[in-house]
Amino acid sequence: MNNEELPILTLTPMTEQDGQAICDWRYPPPYELFKWPTWAWMVENDREFADPDLRREQFLSTRIRNTGELVGYVQLFPMDRTLRIGMGLHPEYCDRGLGTILTKLVVEEAQRRRPEAEVDLEVEQWNTRAIRVYEKSGFAKTDSYTRKATHGTVSLFVMVWREE
Repeated sequence: MNNEELPILTLTPMTEQDGQAICDWRYPPPYELFKWPTWAWMVENDREFADPDLRREQFLSTRIRNTGELVGYVQLFPMDRTLRIGMGLHPEYCDRGLGTILTKLVVEEAQRRRPEAEVDLEVEQWNTRAIRVYEKSGFAKTDSYTRKATHGTVSLFVMVWREE
């Protein structure tokens, strides 16, 4: 896809149906570890976007504006002086040029919600595809550490958005 063919993305409230669909997304190697648990497990354990209050407060769906097709999701996680963002694209839309568009859209939403907050994100250090997108979108690495994740112990970079 060239830039003229890229769809316009929009953020909408995440619905329960969106959450169910996102739980079914499966990525090819080496990204397969980014899958969500089943919707039933998420509901049973009141986790992430299966919690209606958390879904309403922190999660948004990403859609193609003219079709309404669900192509991604974002999380805006408030911390003291920071708004940490997380995002994901549908597996069929990765490597199609939408990552930078989505990242910039999420930063705009974060600034709208908390203009005084620093905007940051975490990314696994091996994920060079995502790191390139974030750097292209105005983020810079500021810290690194290791922590436990659902798929094991991971090495992360913290990247902070630098106003362009």
